[in-house]
Amino acid sequence: MDTKHCAVDGWVDAIPVPGLRSGTATFDLIVRPVDADTVAEDAPDTVVSCTSGDPRIVHELLNGIQPGDLLRVTGTLVQPQAPGEDARLTVGALEVLDTALITVLGEMVLDRYGDYIVIFDADTDQVPVFTANGQWVGLADNPDAIATLIDIHERVHGGDA
Repeated sequence: MDTKHCAVDGWVDAIPVPGLRSGTATFDLIVRPVDADTVAEDAPDTVVSCTSGDPRIVHELLNGIQPGDLLRVTGTLVQPQAPGEDARLTVGALEVLDTALITVLGEMVLDRYGDYIVIFDADTDQVPVFTANGQWVGLADNPDAIATLIDIHERVHGGDA
């Protein structure tokens, strides 16, 4: 098995997810050829399948990294066993070089209320409410009912958003 310690710059393809082993996270990194200006326009990008077990990196991957973010990852690269397979990189260090642009949804606005996220939609009075960690809280009948819904959630869950 051919392994190499290296640093790779690339874009996150999809939201990182928890790995198969507890305490790990995985994601795919899209890497353009270094000489992208001189290769054919239809030259394929390289997909590097990344995983990490470092608690700080896992936390950042699962809570702060979004598709389109440009990262520099450093670690141990394992070349693919067969043509067409993805290279695998065990990440030991992660640096965010640039963040993706925030997608603007027409007629929809996300807002934060302390430890809660709400979604205002111009097409309805109802307001979905989530914790900042993504846990469903409920559906407020209208914007004026958000505070009541959050208050009930905090009483039921002891203030754990």
